[in-house]
Parts: sequence; structure tokens; C-alpha cells
Amino acid sequence: MGLIKFIFIAILVLWIIRMLIRLILPMLFGNLASKMQQQASGQAQQPRRKPEGSISIDYMPPKPDQGKTDKLGDFVDYEEVK
Repeated sequence: MGLIKFIFIAILVLWIIRMLIRLILPMLFGNLASKMQQQASGQAQQPRRKPEGSISIDYMPPKPDQGKTDKLGDFVDYEEVK
């Protein structure tokens, strides 16, 4: 008798959870979608800061040291073995 009671309660709890999920998840996803739409429309309405066609460089590589004159690298002596 205890096993039947446990199975009945388990099925009832799972059914209630399923119904709650069917009611709650669409509301959560609806709120999320509306927030994303508001953010997208807010970004589209912001004015452009630069005129079209202008170029900006964000990164300038460091200039090489002027003191180094060897541009070929290190030279390694070797002997040919026959």
C-alpha cells in the first residue's frame, strides 16, 4: 500500500511541476525577448559619433629600437661533419 501511495504522490508532484513550468517559462521568455528588443532599438537610435568614411586606428605597434642595427638575427658558427 505504501508503494502505491508513493507512486501516486510522485506522479501528482511531477504533474504539478509540469503545469507550473508551462505557465511560468513563457512569461519569463516573453520578458527576456522584450528586454532584448528594447536594447536593440536603443542601440539603433544612438547617433553616430564619427562621420561616415572616417578611419580610426585603435592599436599602434611599438616602434623597433633604433640602437639595433642587426636585422638578420644571430649568426651561429657550425662545422660540417662528414
